[in-house]
Amino acid sequence: MMRDVSTAAQPSAPAHGMSISQNADELVRATRRRRADRHLAHRSRIAFAFAACAFVAAATACAAFVTAGPAFSWPLAALYVAAYAFASQIEFEIGTGAGIPTEVVLVPMLFALPVGAVPGLVAFALLLGTAVHRPRSLSSDRILQQLASASQTLGPVLVVGLAGGTPLRASAWPIYVGALTAQFGFDFAAAGVTSSLGHGVPVRTLTGFLGWVFVVDAALAPVGLAVAFATRESHALVLLVLPLVALFFHFSLERKRRIDGALELSDAYRGTAFLLGDVVEADDHYTGAHSRHVVDLVLAVSEACALPADEQRDAEFVALLHDVGKIRIPSSIINKPGTLDADEWAIMQTHTVEGQRMLERVGGLLGHVGRIVRSCHERWDGRGYPDGLAGTDIPRVARVVSACDAYSAMTTDRPYRSALSQTEAIAELQNCAGSQFDPAVVDALVAVATRAR
Repeated sequence: MMRDVSTAAQPSAPAHGMSISQNADELVRATRRRRADRHLAHRSRIAFAFAACAFVAAATACAAFVTAGPAFSWPLAALYVAAYAFASQIEFEIGTGAGIPTEVVLVPMLFALPVGAVPGLVAFALLLGTAVHRPRSLSSDRILQQLASASQTLGPVLVVGLAGGTPLRASAWPIYVGALTAQFGFDFAAAGVTSSLGHGVPVRTLTGFLGWVFVVDAALAPVGLAVAFATRESHALVLLVLPLVALFFHFSLERKRRIDGALELSDAYRGTAFLLGDVVEADDHYTGAHSRHVVDLVLAVSEACALPADEQRDAEFVALLHDVGKIRIPSSIINKPGTLDADEWAIMQTHTVEGQRMLERVGGLLGHVGRIVRSCHERWDGRGYPDGLAGTDIPRVARVVSACDAYSAMTTDRPYRSALSQTEAIAELQNCAGSQFDPAVVDALVAVATRAR
């Protein structure tokens, strides 16, 4: 089950040893910030209110018209509500929200009580769990969030109810698979309204994180079904799942500690990168300011090229640090107003290798970035330096940074020439596409630069 409590944010760096993408990094941070705030933004409140009202209407209709299943029992309802409330407080942070192991309770609940009553009971269990475990957080906005979260029960209730509900039978496995699929569909729809419309999380990002939540639910659903079969003789046997839920609680704490460590290491990497950037700028103001401008351009082009999250993260760091090796180049060469001679040019060409060496000494993520920094002056036609790589043998991030670096340099005053106009710079980029630059990257860069006019 997905509990949606986050908002979208700009990417950051992942940590070595705990692989969270740049999007996951900031989305986890955003989730934690939001959970500390009991109140939703206006746009988010509207989205959650819509989802909550839709759920209440659907749950009421289910209670009235979906009559399959055994007779209602108050003691049994109380037992399942308590078990569900306990399980609902165990959360595994996953990007835009949290996965909670309620499937082991929800599945037997569908066969132990009137099917149509399950959505309402689940909503009550979610509210009860919050009231007991985090009473200060039970604001009106949190109530809307919990009601929206309960929407995932509507799918299996409709499938099981329309199929006749109980009795349980092994031959009905297509119905149970259909119920799980319907649960995923309703969960995705609710998350789409609350996360995408309410928080502005891109659907592609949401889909990636929901995929992991669905994997967890799909793994726990057979366990829940086994519990449903086991509790036909005595429904009190559902309490036997509580030790398993307690084990999940331990694992969730361990995951939280690992994410905490990952975020701390992410901050350390980012701080080191900015420190090195400041050192570059102190040594050579033009190079430092140029690198900062290239970062913004590279991020925009990386998004336009639809680079995966980890490559966008790499692109940000490479853009910031692609000139870090120039610290080792004499300032008389860096700031020479005229053309460099052969010996000076040979020294200048060593800055990418020097940059790689410096970053590999830091290690971890920056060591990985250093290997891309080395390739930022390779050419599409293989006539670049230091390794003479060509075409797609050049890391894609290096191809993006190379084109953006050149465009930024062309549109900036240099010691030996004045800046070109944007039109002139774009024409030069297009002229060099297929020789110096990746044509696809040039197309994306031109589109970004044209929009920025």
